[in-house]
Amino acid sequence: MDRKGFTLLELMLVLGIIAILTAIVLVAINPTKQLNDAKGVSRNAAIREIENALSQYIIDGNTVSSLPAAINLAVDICQTAVTGTDCTNPPVSGYDLSALSPDYLVSIPVDPTETGSTLTGYKLYRSGSFNKVCSPVLDTDCGN
Repeated sequence: MDRKGFTLLELMLVLGIIAILTAIVLVAINPTKQLNDAKGVSRNAAIREIENALSQYIIDGNTVSSLPAAINLAVDICQTAVTGTDCTNPPVSGYDLSALSPDYLVSIPVDPTETGSTLTGYKLYRSGSFNKVCSPVLDTDCGN
């Protein structure tokens, strides 16, 4: 009798090889690291965007006051819709940058991992004569 097809052993061997190759490829690609790297790039772009908007705001003759003078004292930045005392008074105690919207920023960027509806996940401080923005996810000294 001439039977055509694969034996169970041959199928199991091929599936085992495919599983091993899949594991090697996943380890080499490391999708979690790739995703975290992409979020880091997004955070850096958001930081530069806020800093550039602040610089333009100041160039246009406006002022930004009462910023802490060290990264470890950086204050939280509130989301665009959170303004005035809703931003600056406890329990939030953030910094209101709503004046930047819509002329300098469409809306203040929010960190990809920020789940609340009040803060952006970014912090603001002054370094010399420069207003700086930092992310606690990227910089452990930010606001600590």
